[in-house]
Amino acid sequence: MDNFRSILSSGTAALIITDVNRRYLTGFRSSLGYLFITESGAKLLTDGRYYLAAKQTVKNADVVLLGKLSEQLTEWVRANNIKTVLLESGITVNTYNRIKEILSDVEVISDSRIDEKMAELRSIKTVDEVGSIIAAQRIAESAFNEVLNFIKVGVTEHRIATELEYKMRLFGSEDKSFDTIVVSGQKSAMPHGVPDGKFIERGDFITMDFGATVGGYHSDMTRTVAVSCVTDEMAEVYNTVLSAQNAAEKAVAAGALCSDIDKAARDTIAAAGYGEHFTHSTGHSLGLEVHESPHLSQKSTAILKKGQVVTNEPGIYIDGKFGVRIEDMLLVTDKGCENLTKCEKSLIIL
Repeated sequence: MDNFRSILSSGTAALIITDVNRRYLTGFRSSLGYLFITESGAKLLTDGRYYLAAKQTVKNADVVLLGKLSEQLTEWVRANNIKTVLLESGITVNTYNRIKEILSDVEVISDSRIDEKMAELRSIKTVDEVGSIIAAQRIAESAFNEVLNFIKVGVTEHRIATELEYKMRLFGSEDKSFDTIVVSGQKSAMPHGVPDGKFIERGDFITMDFGATVGGYHSDMTRTVAVSCVTDEMAEVYNTVLSAQNAAEKAVAAGALCSDIDKAARDTIAAAGYGEHFTHSTGHSLGLEVHESPHLSQKSTAILKKGQVVTNEPGIYIDGKFGVRIEDMLLVTDKGCENLTKCEKSLIIL
């Protein structure tokens, strides 16, 4: 929280309301809370559902039981001689108007400095944060390896997705990272297709995009496998995507332009004649949220920094035929990157 205070000056406080930023700064998860930060201290205001747990967990803020919010905020503003209170842009209009009404005697503004500082802080992962991401990834990999034995002709996409999520829970995941994607056959050409009652058929590609969570931190991986057999075209597309992913991984390092990482993957796919079939960006950062900044995209002007964790997930999607995506997570280092995903990437034919 000390690093966050660099945006505060005398007479200025920040009120953090969004769940994810509050959790990042305090290490405590709750669906309701107000984190009031000044140059010299911080108070976490939460209700009776979380009060005792917060008292035992939070070390960098005084935990206060929520009573009458208007009186408590007004008291703290006066006690600290606060003239300006900064709010996140991610709160609702109703919440913003409510805080302005409560603190009518001071300036209340939605300030981009909070969003920019939080994005900066959350972007660079600590050793513990990376450890949580790796732990979540190992759970996802274990689930994937188990599910390979479950996949066969006649099983539905929905059953495979359910089995993946069940196995991740069984192996210790707090929750799924996002809605699990399992799409097969022609549906695999849909990057974010939804699993349903479609039966797996001989000759299908099956794309599975899924992740686990540990300590609130997300993993994210995609693997595409084949059932029984593949055509020459399917094998060519798969190997092209794998080559594009390898090219992007080689381009990742602290100081590299995010757009250059995307270009490395995109150029590889275009050179093979499939450029029009790569329809999304190459990757994104992740942490407490599955999509964070920076993004590995054509339009990004961001520069990678040591300690960031990004996905590397190029794909080719041919409408009416099939699609292929392969996704790993990479930890950015000074000299390159460390691949946090320890899972087979050569074409698996079940």
